[in-house]
Amino acid sequence: MQTKFSTAAAIFGTIALTTACTAPTPTSDQGSILGDGEYSTRTINVTRFARGNFIKVDGSSTVFPISYEAAQRYQQSNSDAPAIAVTFSGTSSGFERFCTGETDINNASRPITTAEMAACKANGIEYLELPIALDAITVVVHPENDWAEDITLEELQTIWQPDAADTINNWNQVRSSWPDRPLNLFGPGEESGTFDYFTEVIVDESGASRTDYTQSEDDSALVEAIADDPDALGYFGLGYYAANWNRLKSLAIDNGQQSSQPTIEAVKDSTYQPLTRPLLLYVDAEALETKPELQSFVQFYLKSVQDWVPFVGYVPLEKETYKLVSERFEQQEIGTVYGGEVESELSIEERLQQESTY
Repeated sequence: MQTKFSTAAAIFGTIALTTACTAPTPTSDQGSILGDGEYSTRTINVTRFARGNFIKVDGSSTVFPISYEAAQRYQQSNSDAPAIAVTFSGTSSGFERFCTGETDINNASRPITTAEMAACKANGIEYLELPIALDAITVVVHPENDWAEDITLEELQTIWQPDAADTINNWNQVRSSWPDRPLNLFGPGEESGTFDYFTEVIVDESGASRTDYTQSEDDSALVEAIADDPDALGYFGLGYYAANWNRLKSLAIDNGQQSSQPTIEAVKDSTYQPLTRPLLLYVDAEALETKPELQSFVQFYLKSVQDWVPFVGYVPLEKETYKLVSERFEQQEIGTVYGGEVESELSIEERLQQESTY
């Protein structure tokens, strides 16, 4: 069964925090959709505000808690701070809005793709690419699951490849020592950067996945669903597991060289591979020139994020890396150092030494 949850929004300044989540209801033979996959009504109204002094941030649900925290801290430290809307629709949907000039910042849980680069270029949207943290895509099960402690990359591919749809439905089909119980799957939808990255590294093709699973761009909704299902397995960003560690159980990832839990140490020493990835901000260059409040907010964000991002559940970059990112921002360097690739074997530090393309 395919299911999809609706999104949520956090609005700062004169607008209150709103969250939308809809209960599952089957709608077709191939799956069911929760909500309409779009913003709540109040959030749609927010996106229609004139840009003016209003800072609009959209995109990844994984990066959402980081930008939420940054906006909150910025407003607490600055009595003259403008209203800041932080919403999430998924990295891909976020880029659709960003590349048409609807938003000032796109949160991204994977680098911009060649198609998105072309869309921005066609619309005259120049952007700065700013890595802000590291994430570990975390594979989780219900805490009552007493048979699965780790999982291999091959087993993840067996579960999530397109051919697994309506075929791999029980735990013992993945590993023979696991019980003959239903395997209920939960994960992000097609608009998610987490979906793009996970399918790229696990299935070897970005966007290639079985579709008969419960989908959501709202990671909090996935947490609730998995925490309520003893037969569940799902994946999302580390921050959502860190905030719910007592309600979920993470599986160690066996990549053929070692088996690692998604810890800060494993992310920093590159043993939690290939599910470690960069989290990034894409900032509209023209908006930076015309909106001094946006310039101030991004400066605050980059200067402070290393101090508090662990409390949000993500892994900070090295201090020297943040210096490189800040230099990139101060020099207003346009374009991406990832060349449209979702996955990169190079470190962020190595990538930042590459020539930008636009």
